[in-house]
Amino acid sequence: MTTRINKVAVLGSGVMGCGIAALFANIGLEVVMLDIVPFDLTEAEKSNKAARNRIGLAALDAAVKGKGAAAAFHDKSFASRVTVGNFEDDFAKIGDCDWIIEVVVERLDIKQQIFEKVEKFRKAGSLVTSNTSGIPIQMMAEGRSDDFKRNFCGTHFFNPPRYLKLFEVIPSTYTDPAVVSFFMEYGDKFLGKRTVLCKDTPAFIANRVGVYAMAKIFQLTEELGLSIEAVDKLTGPAIGRPNTGTFALSDLVGLDTADKVIKGIVNNCPNDEQAGSFTTPAYLDFLLNNKFYGNKTKKGFFQRTSQKDANGKTITLALNLKTLEYAPSAKASFPSMEAAKQVENLGGKIRTFFKHDDAGAQLVKKSFTGLFAYVSNRIPEISDNVFSIDDALRAGFAWEAGPFEYWDMIGVAKGAELAEAEGYQLAAWVKEMLAAGHSSFYKVENGQKYYYDIASKSYQPLNNTKELIILDNIRGTKTVWENSDSILHDIGDGVLCFEFRSKMNTLGEGVVMGLNKAIEIAENGSWRGLVIGNNAEHFSVGANLMMIGMMAMEQDFDELDFAVRMFQNTTMRARYSTVPVVVATQGYVFGGGCELSMHADKVVASAESYIGLVEVGVGLIPGGGGTKEFALRASDSFFEGDVQIPTLIEKFKTIATAGVATSAAEAFNLGYLRKGIDRISINTSRAIGEAKREVIALSEAGYVQPAPRTNIQVLGRSGLGALYIAAESLKLGNYASEHDLKIAKKVAYVLCGGDLSSPQAVTEQYLLDIEREAFLSLCGEQKTVERISYMLQNNKPLRN
Repeated sequence: MTTRINKVAVLGSGVMGCGIAALFANIGLEVVMLDIVPFDLTEAEKSNKAARNRIGLAALDAAVKGKGAAAAFHDKSFASRVTVGNFEDDFAKIGDCDWIIEVVVERLDIKQQIFEKVEKFRKAGSLVTSNTSGIPIQMMAEGRSDDFKRNFCGTHFFNPPRYLKLFEVIPSTYTDPAVVSFFMEYGDKFLGKRTVLCKDTPAFIANRVGVYAMAKIFQLTEELGLSIEAVDKLTGPAIGRPNTGTFALSDLVGLDTADKVIKGIVNNCPNDEQAGSFTTPAYLDFLLNNKFYGNKTKKGFFQRTSQKDANGKTITLALNLKTLEYAPSAKASFPSMEAAKQVENLGGKIRTFFKHDDAGAQLVKKSFTGLFAYVSNRIPEISDNVFSIDDALRAGFAWEAGPFEYWDMIGVAKGAELAEAEGYQLAAWVKEMLAAGHSSFYKVENGQKYYYDIASKSYQPLNNTKELIILDNIRGTKTVWENSDSILHDIGDGVLCFEFRSKMNTLGEGVVMGLNKAIEIAENGSWRGLVIGNNAEHFSVGANLMMIGMMAMEQDFDELDFAVRMFQNTTMRARYSTVPVVVATQGYVFGGGCELSMHADKVVASAESYIGLVEVGVGLIPGGGGTKEFALRASDSFFEGDVQIPTLIEKFKTIATAGVATSAAEAFNLGYLRKGIDRISINTSRAIGEAKREVIALSEAGYVQPAPRTNIQVLGRSGLGALYIAAESLKLGNYASEHDLKIAKKVAYVLCGGDLSSPQAVTEQYLLDIEREAFLSLCGEQKTVERISYMLQNNKPLRN
C-alpha cells in the first residue's frame, strides 16, 4: 500500500468533489479532478478541450469565487494545484496518483462503472476510496481485484469539507487493516479531521444518529404543537448546537437530501427499534411534493423574501405547520429557555431544561431521552464504543457534545430512568454498567480521560486524546495560578499555558493582569517558557469593548490612558520576556487578540484562524501595539533601492479597511503572520501541543531575550502624503465615510511616525506613544462612541 500521499485524484467535481479537491490543495497536494464530458456539446465543442472540461472548470471557478462558508480554498492561489480533466480523455492521469477518491452520484451501478475504469489505470498499491454517504462499501468492492480490495475503503467527508471536521473511515471485510490505520492517522494529522472508525452499516455513524435526532424533532414539533421558529431556538445554541437549529439546518442541507437519507435508513434498517421516529410528517410531504427543497430553491421551512423591515433586515417567512402557509417569523420564548440563558456551562443549561416542564422543555427532554435510548441500542451495531458516536456527532453535526456526553450531563441513572418512563427500551449494557456501580460514560483522572468500555466492562484510557493537550482534562489539577478571568496551567516538560476564560475570551483587566503574572512566574521559576492558548471555539474577540465604551462615554481619559498603556506594556512584555512566548490560535483572533499574537516569539495558528485588526469598525485604531507593529514590519521589509510607499500603502489598507484573514494562510499575505517564523497547524486540536513543542525547541536552542527596537524606519511627511491620498481614494470609492477617513488618517499618522520632516529611524516606544495618543483622540469623537454603542447593542458595525 501507499504510505506517502503526494498526488490525489478526485473523481467528480460536484459540491463535495470540488470541496474535497480544495481540501487536498490546501495542504499542498497536487490534485487531478475529473468529471463527465457535458452531454450538450456542439460539434465544434467536441474537439475543444476547455469545452469538454467545462463541468470541472465551472466547479473550480465557483470554488475560487466562494466567500464565507462557501470559500473552499485557504488561499485562492492554491487552486493552481488542481488540474481539471474529464473521464473520457484524462482517466490515465490517475496512474501516478497515490490516493483516488470517488465522489460521483449516489448510485451503486455508476460507482461500479467508475471503479472498473479505475482498476484499469491505477498503479498497484494506490489507495482507492469512496465518499459515499451510505452505499455499502462491501458491495462496491465486489468484483474487483485482490489488490484493489485490500486498498479500498470508504472515506466519508462532511459538507463543507473545509469546515466540518468529521472524516469517517469505513472498511469492508477485504480492507487491509494497515490501510485503515493509515487513514485514521492521515485524516487526523494531515487533513486536520476527527477520524472515526465506522462499521459498514446504513448511513454509517453520524448520519444514522444525526438524522434520527432531526426526524425525532420533526415528530415532536407536531406532537407538541410548536412553531418551527420556536424549535430552532430550542435546538440551537441553547443546547450546544449550531445557530441553524433543526429546521433551518434542514433547509441548508436540502429537504430532498434529508428525505432521501431518512427513507434510506427506514428501508435498510428494518430492525431499528425506533423506526416510527423516521415516519415523514405531512408537512414535510407538502414541501417535497411542491419541490420546496430549502435554500437551493429559496423556499422550504423558511422563505427569504426581497423585502426589508424597518431596521433594513431581510424579512424571512416561516411555514405554519398547521395551515401550511408562510407568515412572518415570530419570536419564541419559554421559561426554560430564558433560565438556560443565564447559565454559562452547557451541562448547566441542559440540566436547567430538565428542571422545567413548559412545552419548550418537554421538546428538549423528550428529544434527549429518545436519543439516549437510540444510541445505547446502536452499540455494537454501528460502533463498539461510545466515543466514536460522540466524536461523529460533534465533528459531523457541530454539536458541542455527543449523545453520551449529553447523557453524562444529566446523570446516566437519571437519563435511563426518564427514557424508560417515556417507554423507550435501553440496551442491556447500560443497565449492567449502572448495576456494577459505574455512574458515567466518561471520567477524568490525573489529566487522562477514560471511557466506559462495554466489552471489558471497565474504564479504558481514551487514546485518541493522548497526544492532545486538552485543558479541561487537567483543570484544577495542574493549576499554577489563577484569577476569575484567566488561569495558568502546568502542561508538562517545564512549559506553562496561559488560558483566558473571560466571556468570548475578551482581554479585559483580569486577563491583562493575569498575563503579566504568568510571564513573571515563567521568568522567575525554572520554566522553559509560556504558551498562550485555549481550547475554546475562538482564541479572542479582542479588548473588552464594554469597558472601553464606558470610559469613552464618560470621557474618562485618565482611565483610558492607563488601560491602553497597560495593554501596550503587556504585549511588549510578551515580546521582550526572558523566556520564549508562543501563541496558539483558532477561530476569531480579533483586535487585541491579534495584537498579542503579533508580539509573540512565534504563532502556531490553526488553519481555521480568522485574524484581523478590526478596531476601525468601532471607530478606533489598533492601540495595543498593532499599528506600531505594522510600521515595524513594513520597516523590516524595506530594502536598498526599495520604493517603500507601496509596502506602506498595503499595510495601511489592511488596518484602514479592518482586513480580516479568512484563514491562517491568508494571514501571511495580510502581514498578520510572519513567513519563516510563524506556522500553521492543520488540526486545531493539536495547536497547543505543537506550540508547546515550539517553546521547548526555542528554549533548547538557547533562547536569548530580544533587545527593544530603536531602528524602525518611518517615512514621515513623504509617506503621509501618499497614505492621505490612499485614504481619500477609499472615500471617493464609497468604501469610507467621513469618520472612516478621519480614522484612516490617524492610522497613516502612526505608520509614518507622525509629521516628521524626513524619513528617519525611531524607537518602538515612540510609535507606541503616538499610537496611544491617536487611540485616545478617537475616543473623544462622538461618532466613535456611537460606533462602540451600536456594536455592543447589535453585534455588528455601524457605518456613520
